[in-house]
Amino acid sequence: MGRYFKFKHEDEIRATCKQLGTTIEFQKDLRPLFERMRIGSYRVGNRLCIQPMEGCDGTLDGAPDVLTFRRYQRFGAGGAKLIWFEATAVVPEGRANPRQLLLNEDNAPAFEKLVHTCRRAHRDTFGSDDDLIVGLQLTHSGRYSYPIALLAYHDPLLDPLTIADQHTRRPVDIHTPLVTDEYLYSLVDQYIAAAKWAWKIGFQFVDIKQCHRYLLSELLSARARRGPFGGDLENRTRLARMIITGIRSEVPELMLASRINVYDGVPYRACDAGSAKEKTGSPVPHVIPVTSAFGTDEREPAKPDLAEPLQWISQMISLGVALINVTMGNPYVSPHLVRPFDYPPPDGYAPPEHPLLGVDRHMRLTEAVQRAFPHVAVVGSGYSYLQDYLFAAAAFNIATGRVSLVGVGRGALPQPDFVRQLLDKGCLDRKRICRTFSYCTALMRSKHNNLGQFPTGCPPFDKEVYGPIWAEACKGTHDETGNGGRKTV
Repeated sequence: MGRYFKFKHEDEIRATCKQLGTTIEFQKDLRPLFERMRIGSYRVGNRLCIQPMEGCDGTLDGAPDVLTFRRYQRFGAGGAKLIWFEATAVVPEGRANPRQLLLNEDNAPAFEKLVHTCRRAHRDTFGSDDDLIVGLQLTHSGRYSYPIALLAYHDPLLDPLTIADQHTRRPVDIHTPLVTDEYLYSLVDQYIAAAKWAWKIGFQFVDIKQCHRYLLSELLSARARRGPFGGDLENRTRLARMIITGIRSEVPELMLASRINVYDGVPYRACDAGSAKEKTGSPVPHVIPVTSAFGTDEREPAKPDLAEPLQWISQMISLGVALINVTMGNPYVSPHLVRPFDYPPPDGYAPPEHPLLGVDRHMRLTEAVQRAFPHVAVVGSGYSYLQDYLFAAAAFNIATGRVSLVGVGRGALPQPDFVRQLLDKGCLDRKRICRTFSYCTALMRSKHNNLGQFPTGCPPFDKEVYGPIWAEACKGTHDETGNGGRKTV
């Protein structure tokens, strides 16, 4: 695989973007990034957001641990005015790994301390946190729950790629049971309970997570499920709608948000021999029409179809959702759609397209949502691949109304103080810019330690903490897919 990102000057990346036919543009004036805005009843001090990223570093009971506190202290001091805390399960069986966070009565005091740590770091650095908004992403991992997969329906494309039981490594088959309607109904009260705790301990909003093919995201495509949670769009959005209306009724002061897949696409798999770097991704075999992918053209699944996503977002807004975070794809089977990269993780594949096309897809679909709902705060994703040029593109998109706020995900791991860098120097510290090496993803996939999950971070540019963790992970001979040799990342 050739390395795509070789740009030394803005003119070079501009020329490539034009040659590829993308809509990506850049501007030198970064002032749009620091404009204030209102989201619901809150004032936000700038247009920069920390995206929700799992650290896989909680306790086995689901409480934040030492590295969790370190991460959010650094984010708080970094200067972004919208901090979107990571995916946190509402029930124990809905966790994606044994160290994922879980919000309940027992863990609430630790979460409250975490919020206070983040806000105090912001006050200590900037003098005030009056224009800082912090929110928590609430989730149920569904198909990707640990250790038992909890399926909403049998997806002919994802089932062959899903492990039903992580302990026995038993794959999903037609006999793997689906979650019952009664179970889905019961989750409404669990989401409401978590939202009540979130508000009580200091979060200003909660995100009803509907992305990356976790449970609520999978239900969006559950045309093949029978009963009240499958079939037409009204049924497929029933659980999320009940959760949203329930929280609005029980915790009216709490702002609501949703990070949502507007395009699922189809799964990809490596199609060539050799290392992950040499295995180009290719769509898995599929039958037309593809009916198990939300926001996807059934006849040409490489193309998005935003008809249903826009319809559902419109309804969510009417129900009181004030903040939309646009994303797409599935990190387990189509990571190039979620986060464009040059370097794949060991269990991945080389990008099947120029990563700038992936960035452009994020920008185009996010713009479509923002243009459809110009008075709603919309957060854009997929920017980190742009590296040195991330904020020049972000400033253009905000200035031209393509998006309200720009989210920074993995790019914030090595440089959580990116806002301070921009304010002080007008550019990033080049020695700490995320180069999309995928070390963070490789650590997320690493399970071979006594806690069943390695914490994730940036070993190349946060070496003091994550260098030793990476070295320990490299001692393993196999990852969860049977691939070894993590040093090939």
